[in-house]
Amino acid sequence: MKWDWNAVSDFMPYFWDGLKVTLRILLLGSLISFVLGLVWALLMRAPTRWVRWPVGVVTEFVRDTPLLVQLFFLFYVLPEWGLTFSALTTGVFAIGLHYSTYTMQVYRAGIEAVPVGQWEAATALNLPVRRTWTAVILPQAIRRVIPALGNYVIAMLKDTPILMVITVLELMGRARLFSQDHYQFTEPITVIGVAFILISCPASLLIRALERRLVR
Repeated sequence: MKWDWNAVSDFMPYFWDGLKVTLRILLLGSLISFVLGLVWALLMRAPTRWVRWPVGVVTEFVRDTPLLVQLFFLFYVLPEWGLTFSALTTGVFAIGLHYSTYTMQVYRAGIEAVPVGQWEAATALNLPVRRTWTAVILPQAIRRVIPALGNYVIAMLKDTPILMVITVLELMGRARLFSQDHYQFTEPITVIGVAFILISCPASLLIRALERRLVR
């Protein structure tokens, strides 16, 4: 099959529109997963099991079910209960929620890696619980887990095409729309694949460099 550069040129407006949506999903989804993951991790350290048990059940359920199933549930089932959101909002929340259960484990590992002496020092100084967490524990824990969180950002980027199934026109959705309108499939899909590589590979190298710097 002959490569058609005109098709590539015609696809570029679709590409830029899709890239904007993809980056928006990635930014907001990452923010939700990072914040919610930290909340899950802190709740799992609650002194009462009546907090830990429900959080453990919810996060385990989300982690053990496919993102695609969660997307369909949020987009098609929740409206039957009177909760209706746009496709983009649903997709962002679904990705953020799904990956928050993984970032939770990253945060837990980071918190547990903080030396016991740091906890003992905070207790000896009679620091309030909030001060202990915000000034002593979390700064050290988060510093340790930044590279792992970066890996999940890349994973979220590669999962954004799934949102096409609920009509979100991100990169892959735009490629599909162009292909249906112009009957050209090779060029748009190839461009999308190259775009993901050009975004993911430098990000992976950056994460590795950051990891080497932080572990010194």
